Amino acid sequence: MNFSGKLNNIANSTDIYLKKVFSKQLKNSSLVKPMRYGIFSGGKRFRSAIVVSTGKIFDIDYKKLITIGSAIECIHSYSLIHDDLPSMDNDDLRRGKLSVHKKFNEFTAILAGNSLLTLSFEILSGRNFKISQNSKNLLIERLSKCSGHLGLAGGQYLDLTFENKKILKKNIINMQKKKTGELFGFCCESVGIIKGLDIKKRKKLKDIGIKIGLLFQIVDDLIDYKGDPLIVGKPTRRDEKKGKATLINLLGYKETVKFAKEIKKKIDKQIRKYGIKANDLLSSVDFILERKF
Repeated sequence: MNFSGKLNNIANSTDIYLKKVFSKQLKNSSLVKPMRYGIFSGGKRFRSAIVVSTGKIFDIDYKKLITIGSAIECIHSYSLIHDDLPSMDNDDLRRGKLSVHKKFNEFTAILAGNSLLTLSFEILSGRNFKISQNSKNLLIERLSKCSGHLGLAGGQYLDLTFENKKILKKNIINMQKKKTGELFGFCCESVGIIKGLDIKKRKKLKDIGIKIGLLFQIVDDLIDYKGDPLIVGKPTRRDEKKGKATLINLLGYKETVKFAKEIKKKIDKQIRKYGIKANDLLSSVDFILERKF
């Protein structure tokens, strides 16, 4: 099976798991509809795929990997719902559909996003997730840190604060590592936690994930700059109009492509050290550069 087929299978498994979570636990909540709308919006579940591809290296049980991937996808969906809000990036469309605040309203979008954030920790702490309590605690601790002010939320704050300002290259990269890289870092590190690896080995996995996330964000910016709005599912060239601090706006398109390829080489070199079982993770990195949306 080619990687695209594997990616679809992982996305299907993740969606099946999440649908079970919603059907069993959230029947009486008024926020179910906007939460479902936000999380089942046609995403590729690429973060879940990174978890599964990393888990393959260490022969981790597939169902456990999908559980972790599902929790991460809740975090990712929450961040997108909030990113689209008028007070942040003010986007009316997401993947060709109305963003949550346009489909419902702003306060509903905020609360639905908050609820997806907390749902991720409910998934990881649940009784059905059969791993040691110590591993659960560590997973929750690490996911909390990479999602909050030290990671995703902090990166989003910098992203908005940097608008229409001259920002150094190293600061743009740091912002993007926080905004996107930290969650990818957890995708890889979580496997090391389940496997019981020591801190040094977990840090190596996390570093790979952070670089993958940085590459993913840079390609996102490249797609916004030159992508087809019909394929992307929303208007493009938005970063330029908003004065976003991106490597493209600083270095130009060609130099940013060159920089992205240099990062990919570094990631590939790190991944290859894990041998043939890491082929799916290598394919994931190839996929990032090839994607158009």
